Amino acid sequence: MDELFAPEETTTVQPWKVMIVDDEPEVHNVTRLVLSNFRFENRPLQFLQAYSAREARGLIAQNPDTSVMLLDVVMESDQAGLDLVKIIRNEIGNRFVRIVLRTGQPGQAPEQDVIANYDINDYKEKTELTAQKLSTMMYATLRAHRDIMTIEANKRGLERVIEASARIFSHQHSHEFASAVLGQLTTLVGVERGALYCKVPRPATQTPEHFVIAAANGDYSRFVDNNADERLPPHIADTLRDAYTRKRHVFNKDHYVLHFTDSHRTESLLYVGETWDLTPLDMKLVEVFCTNVSIAFENLHLQREMFDSQVEIVTLLAGVAESRSKDTLNHVKRVGHLADLIGEAYGLESRAREMLRYAAPLHDIGKIGIPDSVLNKPGTHSPEETDVMRTHARIGAQWLAASRLPLLQLAAIIAEDHHENWDGSGYPRGLRGDEISIGGRITALADVFDALGSKRCYKEAWSAEDIRAFIREQTGKKFDPRLVQLLFDNWQRAEQIRARFPD
Repeated sequence: MDELFAPEETTTVQPWKVMIVDDEPEVHNVTRLVLSNFRFENRPLQFLQAYSAREARGLIAQNPDTSVMLLDVVMESDQAGLDLVKIIRNEIGNRFVRIVLRTGQPGQAPEQDVIANYDINDYKEKTELTAQKLSTMMYATLRAHRDIMTIEANKRGLERVIEASARIFSHQHSHEFASAVLGQLTTLVGVERGALYCKVPRPATQTPEHFVIAAANGDYSRFVDNNADERLPPHIADTLRDAYTRKRHVFNKDHYVLHFTDSHRTESLLYVGETWDLTPLDMKLVEVFCTNVSIAFENLHLQREMFDSQVEIVTLLAGVAESRSKDTLNHVKRVGHLADLIGEAYGLESRAREMLRYAAPLHDIGKIGIPDSVLNKPGTHSPEETDVMRTHARIGAQWLAASRLPLLQLAAIIAEDHHENWDGSGYPRGLRGDEISIGGRITALADVFDALGSKRCYKEAWSAEDIRAFIREQTGKKFDPRLVQLLFDNWQRAEQIRARFPD
């Protein structure tokens, strides 16, 4: 079997660190002798020794995971131990080490005053610390340290879950979402070798024969697009089937599989292996994280449904507008894809380009409000008819701006701006240069490119040379020079869009 799945060596038990701070060597010797065989939760003690407060300061800084400090008061000065307490708590910032003050001169540091004014956890006179009482004190102190570290670990773990959840919530596309979940999950529980993600796209009446790996990270990256049940050991493949059949997370000793279902009944499986050291806290954190992932997974598809609904509305509206003006529906499709192409070259993010691709086709929606006698006149418009025709920009913007849908709000901006010119000679507001929205500038160029290359009842399609010449001549006048250059750089791809959606 692949060495990837070979069991790891058993790790040694970590000891509890106990720091003895005392200027008397005999105190060190006696303490170590009495506690030499001490065990708490099957973990031994590791002794760290300092013979002055100054030495202890450096030692605790190097060992912040020290569980207990047995601290003398009088060393290089009468207050050396007490001063060290303030340094540990306030300067070093270690609030977790349990400090037990041991003094042979109780009159030098009265118990009531010390307990009230210093952040210590116990106060003992050296004369009362018999072997039995020293062991009893150590049990109580280590229990306190264990509990406070458990609380801190839970706090930090939940913080990591919140941070990890926030990162996956920010991804809007399924493949990005899956990769983000894998990355955050492996970081959350410290899994070094990675994880993999399988998707079952349609509800099935029986368990699928194969689970295809859609995403993976770490050592599993080489398995992408392979069948998980063929690349993983049989007992792990059985866990995948078990999780799918039972519709629940399955946690085994050496791996686990997480199961998710969205509102489309699309099912997903996350496999995480090499988890022999997964603690009960890690298990709880994974469960909380999985709950958040389930919510995010559902929200992802709800957002997709909402966006798809907006796109459906846009497509219907665009079809109505083009049927009024006797253009083809494929013209507005091409404008949308051309806008996406130019937006990509311009550097827009994928989400912005997707919005632009579906909003740009509505640039002429206002033509619905223009009388047929003007809209479809075969000849040249009179000055009065030109004024009427130009109102379509504001009409479309007003209609679309009434919507609260983000896609239609963007379409409203484009509808109003797509006849503005770079030199300020356009309409309806006479905007100039960067005053014109980037969506309006891109759509204007995409619209003219496609309209000139399309046959209409009043004209033949222009040749590519004539289109390039016209656009070049209008650069800096009608069109943004930067966008023109980007279109010229991607001219072949633009012509492929026209060929993909012919009239």
